[in-house]
Amino acid sequence: MRVASVPMPNPEPPAQTALRLEGVSVAFPERSGQIFVAVDGVTLDVGDGEFVAIVGPTGCGKSTLLNIAAGLLRPSAGLCRVAGALVGGVNRQAGYLFQADALMPWKTAIENVAIGLEVRGMPRGQAREEAASWLARVGLSAFHERYPHQLSGGQRKRVGLAQVLILHPKLLLMDEPFGPLDAQTRAIMGALLLDLWSADRKAVMFVTHDLEEAIALADRVVIMSAGPRSTIIGDHTIPLPRPRDITESRHLPGFIETHKAIWQQLKHEVMKAYADAAG
Repeated sequence: MRVASVPMPNPEPPAQTALRLEGVSVAFPERSGQIFVAVDGVTLDVGDGEFVAIVGPTGCGKSTLLNIAAGLLRPSAGLCRVAGALVGGVNRQAGYLFQADALMPWKTAIENVAIGLEVRGMPRGQAREEAASWLARVGLSAFHERYPHQLSGGQRKRVGLAQVLILHPKLLLMDEPFGPLDAQTRAIMGALLLDLWSADRKAVMFVTHDLEEAIALADRVVIMSAGPRSTIIGDHTIPLPRPRDITESRHLPGFIETHKAIWQQLKHEVMKAYADAAG
């Protein structure tokens, strides 16, 4: 079942756009025979080298947008383009870091990081050399032969980050990747992410429920409305200079004002979603 398309502005996106969602809607049939529209008419650009964070109430479709960008979900209406090309299946130019660990428990850290290159045909020895280099970059040089169950939560996230970045994706999709971690480890992982991102400035779509994290990391923070028929209701450019120290960002001029402006919009949607869930 399809929903009606909406007009799509700028059908030919500029070359510098890494990702473009054009009038994207996602609808699901329900057992009652009715159609549930999860996301309705979303248009969003992510430029080359741009870090965009998406915030919104639980269940508003943030992860749905990531799945469309990854090519794991086909929109009911609208289009998804990466570097100007339509996404018609799994997006091989995207790397996806999930909230839950995606490591293979029977493989060591270095084997988990190297596996993507091996699948692509790189000789095992060369793949392990590349993996060792990436483990060093994420601060795990001494943990090559550890299995996931022998690593802390933060260390597993480091392995997962290396596992994704070793494939040099054009677009990095992150679905609350640091959500399960304690506050101190989240800050450390955020700082590591910014350090790695600054090296080659990949385009990033980062979903989070933590508004402070979104502001500290991103160039722009996009706000989604409460569902159903969730759509984008706010798009805020973050005025904080780069490079940033994520642990000090909240003390920079402009942080509090930016937080207030975004929360003013977001609070209404969070309360609406809470009221709807409570019946």
